[in-house]
Amino acid sequence: MAQKTQERAVAGSAPVVDEPGRVRNVVLVGHSGAGKTTLVEALLAATGTVPRTGSVTDGTTVCDQDPAAIRQQRSVTLACAPLIHDGIKVNLLDSPGYADFVGELRAGLRAADAALFVVSAVDGMDAATAALWEECAAVGMPRAVAVTRLDHPRADLDETVALCQRVFSDNVLPLYLPMLDDDGENVTGLMGLITQRIYDYTNGYPAAVRDPDPEHFGAIEEARNELIEGIIAESEDETLMDRYLGGEQIPVDILIADLEKAVARGHFYPVVPVCAPDRVGLDVLLELLTKAFPSPLEHDLPIVTGIDGSAREPLTCDPDGPLVAEVVKTTIDRHVGRVSLVRVFSGTLTPEKVVHVSGHGLASRGHPDHDADERVAHIYSPLGSTLREVGVCIAGDICAITKSGSAETGDTISTKDQPLLIEPWDMPEPLLPVAVVAKTRSDEDALAKNLGRLVAGDPTLRLERNPDTHQIVLWCMGEAHADVVLDRLRTGGVDLETEPVRVALRETFAGPGKGHGRHVKQSGGHGQYAVCDISVEPLPAGSGFEFVDKVVGGAVPHNYIPSVEKGVRAQMERGIAAGYPVVDLRVTLFDGKAHSVDSSDAAFQTAGSLALRDAAEKAAITLLEPVDDVTIRVPDAYVGAVMSDLSGRRGRVMGSDADPDAARTLIRAEVPATELVRYAVELRSMTSGAGTFSRTFARYEPMPSHVADAVKKEHGTS
Repeated sequence: MAQKTQERAVAGSAPVVDEPGRVRNVVLVGHSGAGKTTLVEALLAATGTVPRTGSVTDGTTVCDQDPAAIRQQRSVTLACAPLIHDGIKVNLLDSPGYADFVGELRAGLRAADAALFVVSAVDGMDAATAALWEECAAVGMPRAVAVTRLDHPRADLDETVALCQRVFSDNVLPLYLPMLDDDGENVTGLMGLITQRIYDYTNGYPAAVRDPDPEHFGAIEEARNELIEGIIAESEDETLMDRYLGGEQIPVDILIADLEKAVARGHFYPVVPVCAPDRVGLDVLLELLTKAFPSPLEHDLPIVTGIDGSAREPLTCDPDGPLVAEVVKTTIDRHVGRVSLVRVFSGTLTPEKVVHVSGHGLASRGHPDHDADERVAHIYSPLGSTLREVGVCIAGDICAITKSGSAETGDTISTKDQPLLIEPWDMPEPLLPVAVVAKTRSDEDALAKNLGRLVAGDPTLRLERNPDTHQIVLWCMGEAHADVVLDRLRTGGVDLETEPVRVALRETFAGPGKGHGRHVKQSGGHGQYAVCDISVEPLPAGSGFEFVDKVVGGAVPHNYIPSVEKGVRAQMERGIAAGYPVVDLRVTLFDGKAHSVDSSDAAFQTAGSLALRDAAEKAAITLLEPVDDVTIRVPDAYVGAVMSDLSGRRGRVMGSDADPDAARTLIRAEVPATELVRYAVELRSMTSGAGTFSRTFARYEPMPSHVADAVKKEHGTS
C-alpha cells in the first residue's frame, strides 16, 4: 500500500465481531461534493478509530488514498472504513458520487445491507441520486438520509427535506431539528422530535442531553406530529393510530421500537441533520445506524448456483454454514500486490484455508471464465487502504485478502469441495471508447500487463482489441473514468498516447464490373507470370463472399484457381477505397493465362489482387457504416433537445414511450455508430447528467456520399 497510508496512525486494533447480529454494513451514497467522505472521516474520529480527522482538500482522508482521488478531490473508488459503536461493528462503505464511477457504487450496494443517502443542505441532489433511490427501492434496501453542510451560510434544511420528499418519498421525515446559536449562524444543537430532548454541542462532542426550554415545544410541535403520524402509519399495531387520534400520548419507547422496525424493513426513511466538521449530530446518527439499520441476519442474500449453473439452496447468514463470499472490489497495490475486498455471506473465512475462486459471466467485458483453488494466507480488516490483520471473518462481515492469483471483482469464493457461484450484480455498459497506443515496443509489454490488472479490478471497464481497426480500445463510463484509467496506466510505467477511435466500416461494390490482373516479371532467372480476368457483382447485405470458377479450356490451370481466390480474399481484407474490408461480393473468374515455367501460386495470388483493384477503378465503391439500435432514457423536460440532437447525428427516431415508473421518456432510435463515439459525454452534458442510453448493433448501411468522400480523402484515395 502507499507509504503515506502506512505511516498514518490508527487508534487501537482492528474491530472483530463473533456473530452477525453485531454487524451493520452501510453504504454512503450521494452526489459528488455532498460530503460523504468528510462524514465518514468525522465518524471515524468521533468513535476513536482514527486520532484526528483528515481533509479532502489536503488528501489526508482514510477513504481517499488513490492518487486520482487526491488530485481531483473527489472519491473515485469504493472504500471500507469499519468502526465500533456501542458494541456494534459498522462497516461504512464510502462510494464515489460521480456518475462515471457507478461500478464502484454498485459494488458498495452489493456489499451493504442498508444505504445512507448523504444530501447537501446547500446543493440539493442530482438526477443520479434520485435514480439510485429508485434502484434501492426496487430491491427493498433500507434507507436513511443524512443532511450535511449545515454550517454553510446558504444551508436550508427545510427546503432540503422538502426536496427529498418530492424526489424520494413522503415517508422521508426528520428525527431532529437543528438549533442555532444566538447569532443565528452556527448549528450548536439538535432537538429530538420523538424524545423532545435537546442535544447541546456547545461544549463539544458528545452532546450534553437536557430538557428543552418552554419555547422549544411550539417550534417542534408540527414537525413532531407529522413524524409520529408517519411512524404510526407503518406500525404493525393497527390500534395505535386510533389511540393517537383519540388524544392518547403514545409512549416514547413504543414509537422508537416501531420506528426501528419500519426503517429496517425499508418502509420509513428518517432524516438526520449533521455538521461533520463540528461533530454535530454524529452521536445520534451512529445510534440510528446501529439500532435502526438491519444486521446481515435481516437482509436477503444473493442467489447461488453450482459453477455449472445448477440450482442450490438459498443462502443463510450462518457462520457455521458453507463458505460463500464475494469479491466486491479488486485493487493492485504496488507494495502488496492484488488486494481483494470481500463480503462474506455465509460460513467463516479463516487464514491458511484453501478456497475455490470462481468467475463466470463476464467474458464480454474481458474477464474470461475462470476457476482456481487458492490458499488464503492472511485476512485483514481494511481501513481505507490500511490493512490490519485479523484472525477470522464471519458471515455478514467484510474483510480483505491479498496476493490472490486469480480473484477479480465479482468472483465467488467458496469451499474447495463444494464450489458455488453467486449471481452477479447488474453492471452498466461502458459506452465511451478511448483508443490507446504504446509509444515504444517495451511499452507494449507494459501496457498489456497493466491492462490485465485494470480489467481484473474494474468490471465497468471493457477491453477491446479491434481486429478491423487494429486498435486497443478501452470502453469507459465517461471522461472522468477514462482519466483515472489512463492515469493508472501511466503510473504503472506505461508511456502511452491516445488516438481517435476508428469505427469499423465496410466496403462493397455499388454495381457490377470487370477487372484484369496481370503480374508478369522477368528477371533473368525464374520469372513470375499470371494473368486473370474476373467479373464482380454486389450481393444483398449479409450475403458474404462467393467465388465462382467459369474458366474454360484450361486458360488458368486448375491448381492455380484457388490461388486467384486467395489473392482476391486478401485484397478484400485489406480494403480498396479506404482500407476497410470488402463484403457482400460475388467474384467470377472467367479467363486468364499461365506460363508452364514462370507461373506459381504467389503469382496468381498477386494477379487476383490486382484484378479486384482494377475492377474497383471501373465500378464505384460504397462505404458501409454500422448502425446501432439506441434506447435513450431521459427526463421528460429533455425529450425535445435529445430528439433534435439525434436528427443532427443522422439518427432516425423510431418511437418513444413513457417510463411508467418515473417522469421519464424512453426514446428508440437508429443512429450510425460513427456519430456515437462521444455520445456518452454529450448526452450527459445535454441532460445535466440525467440521461442514460444503451446501444446494440443493428446492421450495416451505405454511408452518405459526402461523409464517405471525407473518409476516402482521409485515407488518401480520393
